[in-house]
Amino acid sequence: MAGDERMEHIETKLAHLEQAVQQISDEVARQQKLLDQTLARAQRLSSRIEELEAGGAAAGGYEKPPHY
Repeated sequence: MAGDERMEHIETKLAHLEQAVQQISDEVARQQKLLDQTLARAQRLSSRIEELEAGGAAAGGYEKPPHY
């Protein structure tokens, strides 16, 4: 009987560990998606700033302040 109880205890622990691993995996995937979105947005903003600095100053629009 002790062997059966031990086996049940091990199976229960394994089930909890599998659930925890799945939750961690889901969270990592969610964070990776958010990171990818953030990096893409940062790249778009960086490109837009470069466009404004290059084209805007020549067209009389955006100019860097004199202290730059």
